[in-house]
Amino acid sequence: MKIISLLLGLFLFTFFSDNLFAQHKKLTVILLRHAEKDVSEGADTANPNLSAAGELRAQKLIEIAGKYQPDAIYSTDYIRTRTTVRPLARKRRMMTQIYDPRNLNQMRDLILSGKIKRLVVVGHNNTTPALANLLVGGDKYQKLDESEYDKIWIIKIRRYKRKPNKVRDAIITY
Repeated sequence: MKIISLLLGLFLFTFFSDNLFAQHKKLTVILLRHAEKDVSEGADTANPNLSAAGELRAQKLIEIAGKYQPDAIYSTDYIRTRTTVRPLARKRRMMTQIYDPRNLNQMRDLILSGKIKRLVVVGHNNTTPALANLLVGGDKYQKLDESEYDKIWIIKIRRYKRKPNKVRDAIITY
């Protein structure tokens, strides 16, 4: 009886450990710059809030990014980036995780590990295209103009063990 219980336990652990330590083969990454920041007189220039237009854009993100059903949301540790994804995080009942925009290779490695199937990453006019370039493997995207807030990169990655990953990318506006 003990042997049967032990074998059953080993079988169940083996069966469920695949899901516990899953590495997804198909990944969807949604990258965006934060929404419009408050540049009015008297606004904090180092770490500003979103403007009224930025708040509206953040609400719109619920519909745009929500249809991809993200499993995780990442933001830099600035008010404007956290506030951009706050409505989406609340709607999905998720915590926003903080990443360091000075270490984009670490974020790329996390994404490519396959531990997270679908994720949203919000950054800045220079870091978002730079992260997109790291994921697509080239210098395809340039720094965004200071007035550009409406671009979203949708990057789909098919991971392979023995050959290069297949990457499809597109930019949509919202």
